[in-house]
Amino acid sequence: MTPTASELQPPVAALQARTVESLVPYARNARLHDDAHVAQIAASIREWGWTMPVLVDEHDGIIAGHGRVLAARKLGYVTVPVLVASGWSDAKKRAYVLADNKLALNAKWDTALLAAELSDLRDVFALDLVGFSDDELAKLQRGASAPEEFREYDGNMATEHECPKCGYRF
Repeated sequence: MTPTASELQPPVAALQARTVESLVPYARNARLHDDAHVAQIAASIREWGWTMPVLVDEHDGIIAGHGRVLAARKLGYVTVPVLVASGWSDAKKRAYVLADNKLALNAKWDTALLAAELSDLRDVFALDLVGFSDDELAKLQRGASAPEEFREYDGNMATEHECPKCGYRF
């Protein structure tokens, strides 16, 4: 399917800078950022710099990037990069707040590739910066495999469950 001209047109103008204090969090943002999560985001910003601008409306209302703004405050940043979504209806902005947070959560991991990538990085990079807990890293390092009674498992099947003891996903 060929995208339409409007689908190819970005909804935002050029990258701009705004003061952290001028940004207005969305009061009904359902995504929570506890202190530990904000610290993870701040560590990520320290390591890689600011890689994803905050998405705001014409009135500096935050649409996407609440956690990054909290991390910027923690780091003492005065300004942050933003993209301004112009002409969005209130409903479109509210829906995007949800979509931005949920869509990435719907993706699945290829656990074999993930374990290999983390294994390769283990001795050359601080893995605490990539967001996995120590328990998750340990489980991936163990390389949870199918118990004998599940050997007919097809690796292309959707994963719906995870054994809390061995980490096997089926």
